[in-house]
Amino acid sequence: MKSNELLLDAFRRIRETVEATLEGLDDGSLVRRPAGTGNSIAWLVWHLGRVEDAQVGSAAGLDQVWTAQDFAGRFGLPLTDRDTGYGHSTHQVDAVRARPELLLEYYDAVHRQTTGFLETLTDEDMDRIVDKRWDPPVTLGVRLVSTIADCLQHVGQAAYAKGLNAG
Repeated sequence: MKSNELLLDAFRRIRETVEATLEGLDDGSLVRRPAGTGNSIAWLVWHLGRVEDAQVGSAAGLDQVWTAQDFAGRFGLPLTDRDTGYGHSTHQVDAVRARPELLLEYYDAVHRQTTGFLETLTDEDMDRIVDKRWDPPVTLGVRLVSTIADCLQHVGQAAYAKGLNAG
């Protein structure tokens, strides 16, 4: 198996879990915050989409789907176009509200861009430096794996929150 095939499989699993988590949720379930202070499903799914969009887009030299396809305008959130959710306050978490269909549409658009990029990669591409601000500098392979890890954590949190809503 080539490295890009392995990465494609990992990102497909994120997409499948996002879809399964959003399935059957109403607006109230999407914004309910576990224990009143945890991140809502809407915020978690929006955030993991923003993380993948920003991280993979930057590494690939592509525009972010969020702005290029006007999802920023369609969501209408009181956040800057560059906001990915990192360090959000409780009020900012509460401000992220969207229908499940829009959340999935955004994530699907991000996923299409990610998979389109991954399909072009060779094993040699994984060693390309994409971020020199770190010591050691970050390679494309490391950036993609860290993005997968972050997104899997957040979609797992969203699935867990969905289970809490059902109980």
